[in-house]
Amino acid sequence: MTRTGISAVWHDSGERWELRELPVPEVEPDGISVRVRATGLCGSDLHIWRNDGAAPNAPPRDPFVFGHEMMGEIAGLGPKVRTDSLQRPLKEGDRVVFPYFFPCMRCYNCIRGEMAACAYRLGRKPLSEWNVCNGGFAQYYYLRSTHFIFKAPDDLSNAALAPLNCAMSQVMEALHLGTVRMDDTIVVQGAGGLGIYATAIAAEQGARKVIVIDGQKPRLELAVRCGATDTIDMSEYPTAEARIDRVMQLTNGIGADRVIELVGFPNVMEEGVKMCRIRGTYLEIGNIMPNSIPQIDMHEMIWKQIRLFAVQHYDPWIIPAAMNFISRTRDRYPLADLVSHEFSLDNIAEAFETSEWVGRADGTAVTRAVITP
Repeated sequence: MTRTGISAVWHDSGERWELRELPVPEVEPDGISVRVRATGLCGSDLHIWRNDGAAPNAPPRDPFVFGHEMMGEIAGLGPKVRTDSLQRPLKEGDRVVFPYFFPCMRCYNCIRGEMAACAYRLGRKPLSEWNVCNGGFAQYYYLRSTHFIFKAPDDLSNAALAPLNCAMSQVMEALHLGTVRMDDTIVVQGAGGLGIYATAIAAEQGARKVIVIDGQKPRLELAVRCGATDTIDMSEYPTAEARIDRVMQLTNGIGADRVIELVGFPNVMEEGVKMCRIRGTYLEIGNIMPNSIPQIDMHEMIWKQIRLFAVQHYDPWIIPAAMNFISRTRDRYPLADLVSHEFSLDNIAEAFETSEWVGRADGTAVTRAVITP
């Protein structure tokens, strides 16, 4: 009998979720079937759910499954797979973390070791092309070749592991590329899941000051517990000019060595660039949707010699490094407890509505929510 699983299918028409039972993909010789146990609700999922960046009067998208920030257990191994990517024995039932995308290993970028920049990087196929149970907001996810996969340590919960293959890995890659150095001053724009991870990583890398900006006091309090030396509460500094001035006060008029954007709205980039020192570095992650167009004075960019890194995805070594970081620093930073809300797949609509913060005067109490399919 063919195994089946439940997928949460989003319909633009009617703005509704449908729980649909679908067959689980047959495992190929070098493939891996994963039983998803926890999937983080990433900020990008909220952008997709809202359909941010869509053209006016655009037709509804075909029904689709999304969700990518996940972990799970091995449900099926192809006969060619015997170990994880670090050559540790792998068997059904093992808990694992993995990139949700698949580098081709043949393009110019891949052969230079830049798998995060694979020119033919693949994700999952759409329902219209492959009508199977396969997604983060689904009970199964299929890893096809070329995949990377890593066994999870016993000391981390499913909820702690779920955000690692996106939120944690993404900011770790960005701060690696942005070369945070001892005694740097870092500004973190946004204290959601990515911002909290970025705060702890920057602190651990030796930053002298880590300044975190957000509008929610509980998030800022968590940021302090995770290494922030200073916080800027947007309710106390309600304008961009006031926040820029505050960063300058905290940096003795110099500006920040590194500013990292983790909010996902273009005007945040305009603000953040002005917080950089001369020859500072701006790390752009959040604006992933089409038509995210900031207004930036290029004269100021050139005059200040701002270095700009736009970062998406990460190289595979980041995932085991992220797991080791969480385990190694758990007595210093409460990152293993970052997830604030858990929802069943049946309650996915509630999960999105609870996590939504656009249009709310009081924001949301969610730091990171996970779905448990």
